[in-house]
Amino acid sequence: MVNKSIFSKIIDREIPAQIVYETDQVIVIKDIKPIAPIHYLIIPKIAVLDMTDVRLDGALSAHMVAAVQHLAAQLSGDQSFNILVNNGQSAGQVVMHLHWHFISGKNLYQNGFGL
Repeated sequence: MVNKSIFSKIIDREIPAQIVYETDQVIVIKDIKPIAPIHYLIIPKIAVLDMTDVRLDGALSAHMVAAVQHLAAQLSGDQSFNILVNNGQSAGQVVMHLHWHFISGKNLYQNGFGL
């Protein structure tokens, strides 16, 4: 038996989460350790390990981008946000199921972080 990730368990409603948006392809939940006033996780409903494992000829990515657009439209005032993806353990990915962090309400660059 394959061990299911915590995200797969959330998708299957085996464990609770604060769901803020959902379609047939993606689920968006509140991060349990937010780093900003708005910190959501955009998670595909199919098991995808990371960005190098994205399948479906870009269709999955399009569904995830549509979720980003939906979340951005819900922001009041300044619609600034960050999308962060940790790809692999060395890059900080803790749950080995692709997810994008949607972060808003805090300037992540104000304390010296930069790209």
